[in-house]
Amino acid sequence: MTSMIDGYLLRYFLAIVETGSFTAAAARVNVTQPTLSAGVAKLERELGVSLFVRSARRVELTEAGARFLQRARNIMQEYNAALGEIGEPARRRALRLGLLHTVPASIGERLVRDWQSIDGANGLEIVEGSDAELVTRLDQGRVDMALTLMRTGTEKYSPVVVGEEPYLLMMPEGHPLAASDPVPSDALHSTPMVVRRRCEVLSEVSRHFTGHGVRPPLAYRTVQEERALAMVAAGLGVTVMPASYTAPGVVQRHLSGFDRTRTLAVLQSPVAMALRSDVARMTSLVQEALRRQPAPSRAIP
Repeated sequence: MTSMIDGYLLRYFLAIVETGSFTAAAARVNVTQPTLSAGVAKLERELGVSLFVRSARRVELTEAGARFLQRARNIMQEYNAALGEIGEPARRRALRLGLLHTVPASIGERLVRDWQSIDGANGLEIVEGSDAELVTRLDQGRVDMALTLMRTGTEKYSPVVVGEEPYLLMMPEGHPLAASDPVPSDALHSTPMVVRRRCEVLSEVSRHFTGHGVRPPLAYRTVQEERALAMVAAGLGVTVMPASYTAPGVVQRHLSGFDRTRTLAVLQSPVAMALRSDVARMTSLVQEALRRQPAPSRAIP
C-alpha cells in the first residue's frame, strides 16, 4: 500500500456510501461514472482490499469497507478542519447551518432575518435534512451546526437543548371534534388523515390508531409540512404535528393516549472550532426564535 491516499479518492468513497450508488455518487462529486469507478478501483488497489460488493440493484460495503468508513470520515474531518483554520484569518467563510426538515419554515425565516441584522455577520448557508442526514453532515464537516432532534449518542456534538414540544392533533377549526380536548382516538375512525411522510413519529402514530381499532381513510400524503397544515386548514383532514406548527383555521388538540414529545437541540461539528463564535451567536438566535414562535411549545432558556 502507498504511504498516502489522495483526498479525492476518499471523497469518491464517501459519496458512494452516502448515496448508495455509483451513478448518484458521480453526480455528487461532478465526475463521470467511469472516472469514479476508476478512482474506487485505485483506492482498493492501494488499500489491498475490496471496499464494495456490487450488484445490479445496490452497492454495499464489504467488511473491510465498513471498517475503513470511520477512518475515511475522520481523515476528511481533519482535512476540512485544517482548511478552515488556514483560510479563516484571511476570509471568514459562511456559517453552514443544518436544519431539520420538520422545523417550521417560519423559524428558518426568522433565523435568516435575525442573522442578517447582526453587524458584521458572515454569510449563511442552510441545508435541510432528516436528523440522521444532519448528523452525517456534522461527522463529515459539511455543516458547522444543526438544529435537529436530541438523540441518544449525540453527546460528542456538544448539544445545547433549545426546546421541547408535544405532538398535537391538528384539526380544522370547524371539525365536529374541535371542541374536545383531548380528542378520543376512537372517535376519529371516519375522519380523513393527512399523512406527513417525514414525521419522526409516523410509525408510532400509525400504531396508536391501530391499537385503538382505528383505521382512518388517508386523504393526502406529502413531504411538505406547511402544505400538510394548509390541507388541514382547508378541511381535507387532520394530522399529528409538533406544536410549533400553527396556521389560521387550524386548532391544536391533544390526542387521547398519545403523549409523545420531541426535544430540539443545536449540535455542533467537532471540526468547526474556527467558527465557534458564530455557532454561539446562531444558537442564541435559535433559542430566541423558539421563544417567539406562537405555539404551546416550551423553549428552554
